[in-house]
Amino acid sequence: MTPSYHPSVSPRTQSVAQGSRQTDGSGARSVERLPPQSFFLVSAVFHYLGPSLAVLLFASVDVLGVAWLRIASAAAVFALWRRPWRVVARLDRGGRWTLAWLGVVLAAMNSLFYLAVDRLPLSTVGAIEFLGTVLLAAAGARTRRNAVALALTVLGVAAITEVRLAGAPLGFAFAFANCALFMCYVILGHRVATTSDGAAMGGIDRLGASMLVAGVVATPIGLGGALPAFAHPMLLLAGVGVGVCSSVVPYVTDQLAMARLPRATFALMLALLPVFATVIGAIVLRQLPTGQDLLGIALVVAGVALHQAAPATRSRKQAA
Repeated sequence: MTPSYHPSVSPRTQSVAQGSRQTDGSGARSVERLPPQSFFLVSAVFHYLGPSLAVLLFASVDVLGVAWLRIASAAAVFALWRRPWRVVARLDRGGRWTLAWLGVVLAAMNSLFYLAVDRLPLSTVGAIEFLGTVLLAAAGARTRRNAVALALTVLGVAAITEVRLAGAPLGFAFAFANCALFMCYVILGHRVATTSDGAAMGGIDRLGASMLVAGVVATPIGLGGALPAFAHPMLLLAGVGVGVCSSVVPYVTDQLAMARLPRATFALMLALLPVFATVIGAIVLRQLPTGQDLLGIALVVAGVALHQAAPATRSRKQAA
C-alpha cells in the first residue's frame, strides 16, 4: 500500500517542513539538472567498492559485526545529516509501516550479503543478486523493444559470471535469500522515493528513518561481533568507511535515481552491477576480464541503452 500523509498538520510541523524545503531548495534544483542515470552510475561504483573494503575487515572482525558497523555508521550519518525523525512525524500509520519494513529489509539484506560474500566470490553473489531484478524488469517489459533489451542484459550477465551451485551450499542459500530481499529493497525503496510530501529531499529523509530502524534490528545479532573493533580505532574507522561507501552513498543515489525512473527501468539498469564488479575487480584486485567478460559487458551496455520507458510513463514523470 502506497504511504499517504495527513492532510492537516500542526503549525510546528508546517514550520519544520517549510524550513526543510528552504534548506534543500538550491540543492534540489542542482540535483534535478542531472540525468537520473548519473546517480545510478555513482551507486553502481560504490555498490561494490564498499563490499571490497568490508571483505578486508573479515580477518579482524566477525562477519555480522562488519554488517553491524556498516548499518550503524550509516544510521548515525543519516541521523546527523537529515534528522529523519522529523519526516516520520508527518507520516500516517501506513507510511510508518513502509519505512519500518524497509528498515527490516535493509538489516537482513546487508547481513545476508556479507554472510554470502564470506563464502562465495563477490561476482557470484552479484550475479545471483541480479536474478531478482530480472523478474522486476520483466514485469515492466511490455514492449518488444524492452523485451529485447531485457534478453540482452540477461545474456550479458550470464556471460560475465557463471553461477555453479556446488562447493558452498550455505553460501548459496545466503546469496539467494539476499536476492529475494534485494527485490524487496527495490520495491519498497522505489515506493519511498516516489511518495511526495512536498519536501525536496523527502525520499532521502524517509530512507534515513528506515536506516535507523535497520540499526535497531541489526544490533542484537551484530553488536557482539563488532565489539573488537572498538578497541582498535583503525578498524572502527574502516567500519565507518564501509558504512558510508556501502549504505550512504549508494542508497542516497538510488533514491535520487528511483524518484525519476520507472521501477522496471531502474531494475534493468541494475544489470550494470556485475559489469562494475568486473571493472572494479580489474582495477582494485587486478582480476583482468576475459574475452567472455568483455562480450558480456558489451551485451549489458547494449541492453540498458536499448531499454526505454513507455511514453506515457515518461509523461507522467515529467508532469509530476
